[in-house]
Amino acid sequence: MVPMQSAERGYFHTRLSDLPAGALYRYRLNGHGDERPDPASRSQPQGVHGPSQVVDSRFDWTDAAWRGLPLEKYVLYELHVGTFTPEGTFDAVIPRIADLKALGITALEIMPVAQFPGSRNWGYDGVYPFAVQNSYGGPQALKRLVDACHAQGMAVVLDVVYNHLGPEGNYAGEFGFYFTEMYKTPWGAALNFEQEHSDEVRRYFIENALQWITQFHMDGLRLDAIHAIVDPSARPFVQELAEACHARARELHRDVQIIAESNRNDHRIVEPLDRGGWSVDSQWNDDFHHALRVSLTGERVGYYMDFHGFADVATAIRDGFVYSGQHSNFRKRRYGNSSLELEGPEFVVFSQNHDQVGNRKVGDRLTTVASFEQLKLAAAATLLSPYVPLLFMGEEYGDPAPFQYFVSHSDPGTIDAVRKGRGEEFASFEWSGDLPDPQSDETFLRSKLHWELRTQGKHRVLLDFYRELLRLRREVPALARLNKHAQKVALLREENVIFIERREGKSQVIVLLYFGEGSRKVDLPVPAGRWELLLDSAARKWNGLGVDGPRTVESSGKLQLTLNPWSALVLSILP
Repeated sequence: MVPMQSAERGYFHTRLSDLPAGALYRYRLNGHGDERPDPASRSQPQGVHGPSQVVDSRFDWTDAAWRGLPLEKYVLYELHVGTFTPEGTFDAVIPRIADLKALGITALEIMPVAQFPGSRNWGYDGVYPFAVQNSYGGPQALKRLVDACHAQGMAVVLDVVYNHLGPEGNYAGEFGFYFTEMYKTPWGAALNFEQEHSDEVRRYFIENALQWITQFHMDGLRLDAIHAIVDPSARPFVQELAEACHARARELHRDVQIIAESNRNDHRIVEPLDRGGWSVDSQWNDDFHHALRVSLTGERVGYYMDFHGFADVATAIRDGFVYSGQHSNFRKRRYGNSSLELEGPEFVVFSQNHDQVGNRKVGDRLTTVASFEQLKLAAAATLLSPYVPLLFMGEEYGDPAPFQYFVSHSDPGTIDAVRKGRGEEFASFEWSGDLPDPQSDETFLRSKLHWELRTQGKHRVLLDFYRELLRLRREVPALARLNKHAQKVALLREENVIFIERREGKSQVIVLLYFGEGSRKVDLPVPAGRWELLLDSAARKWNGLGVDGPRTVESSGKLQLTLNPWSALVLSILP
C-alpha cells in the first residue's frame, strides 16, 4: 500500500517511478474500507468492479498530415461497435472503412465506448469515462481504428455521455462531490455542474473531452442529451466544454466539431459566444426525423402526435426546427424557438438513428415498416437536404435486423430496474409486440447487422441508390453547398409535393419529394429553361415503375411531370 498526500480542492497525489504498463491498482479511501477502481481509470481489463490498469499512452500514429474536415463536408455514419460486425470489436471495423468511403461516408460516429458493465451495452451505462471498453479491444485498438479512418480521409466522431454515469460500478460519489440531489435525471442522480465543489467535476469531464481529441485524435464529439445537464450558471458547462475543445483544436491545427443532442429546439446552443450562444458547432434535429416518419408511416402515438405529415417535412427542410415556440400536445406546453437564422451545417438530420430505432418497443427499423419506394424517398429527403446527414448503420442497404436495447449487468437489482424502466417507457405508445429482455444474449445477437445482404437483390439496389444520392450531393455545387438561405421551399399541398429549388453560382437544382400513394400528373412551377433529369427514384434501375436514362425537358415556367408513388426527382438546369 502506498499512502497519498493531500492537495487542494480534494485531490490526493503520489509519484511512483517503477510502475510498468499493465500494472493493476486500486484506491483505498481514508486508509480503510473497500478498495475501489480509479474514477479516471484509463483501462478496466476485468470490468467495472475490477482493478484499474496502468496504460502506455504511446502509439505509432501515421496521420501527421491529417487536419480533419469542415462540417459542411460531413456525411456521418453512426455505428455501434458491438453489433456492426460479428466480432464486435474496433479492429473488425477497419476492413469495412473502404466500403463506407466508396459509399460516400466521410465521418464515422461511434456510439459510446467508455467502460460499461459486462460485454454488451449501448454504451450509455458507462461508468469510467476515460477508459475504453475492454470487450471492444481497449485503447490501442480504438487508436488503430481512428488512424485507419484518417488514412482513408475519413473523420471520426465519438459519442460521449456527460449527463449521467451508469448505475453499476459507479463509485465516483465516494471520491468527491460528483453528484447532486438537487436534480434528477431519467437515469439516476444528476451530475454536479453548478453546486458547491462543481469546478472540479466540470474539470473532470472537460479533461475527458480533451483526452479524446488529443490522445485519440478524435475529430469531433457528439454530446449525448445535453438537455439532461442541469446547469443554470452564468457560464454553462456545455459552453465551457465547447470553448476548451475549440481552443485545443487551434493548438493542434485541426478541425474539431462539437455536436450536441438536445430536445429543447434551442438555437442558442449553436449560436456564437458574441450572440449569447454556447458555440457548439451543430445539433441533432429530431423534428426532421419525426416529421418524415409520420409522413411515411402515418404513426401518431407518443411524441409523433405533434406532427401532421409532409407539410412539417417542408418546414424542417426550410427552417430547421418544426416547433419554434408553438404549443406541443405531447409536452403540454409551448416548445422551442426560431431557427430561421441558423446555417445548414448547424443541423444534423436523419431518417433513422440509434435512438429512433432502438427506443421503439421491438427496435424495428424503418426498413421493416416502410415500402421500398418510401425508403428511397426518406433517403433523398435526408441526403439532399441543406443539412449534415447522418446514416444509421445498415440503413444504406435496408438491413432488417432490429436494434434492440441490450445490457449485461451483473447486479440483480439493476437488471430488474432496467426491465421495469423499459416497460414504463413505452406506456404512452400503442406499439405491439413483446418487449425484448434487455439482459438476454438473444436480444443483443438479433441486433447484429447482416453485412452480406449488401450484394443481394433489393438491398444492393438500395445501396447503389444511396451511393448515387451521395455522389450528387458531393458533385453538384447547388447540393454540395449547405446554404439553407439559398434555397426556396414550396409546399404544393394538393399535389402532395415538396418543391425545393437550390442554387450555387451557375448551378441550379430542383428537388421534388412526392408523398403520394398513387401515380399522378402534376404541373410544377419549374423556371423556364432546359432541364436534365439527374435522378428519378422510381426509375427501373432503382426497381421502380418509371423509365431509365437521362432525360432533358423544356420548361416554359411550368412543367408537367408524371410522378410515381413515394418518389423523389432531381433536375438540373442546362446551359
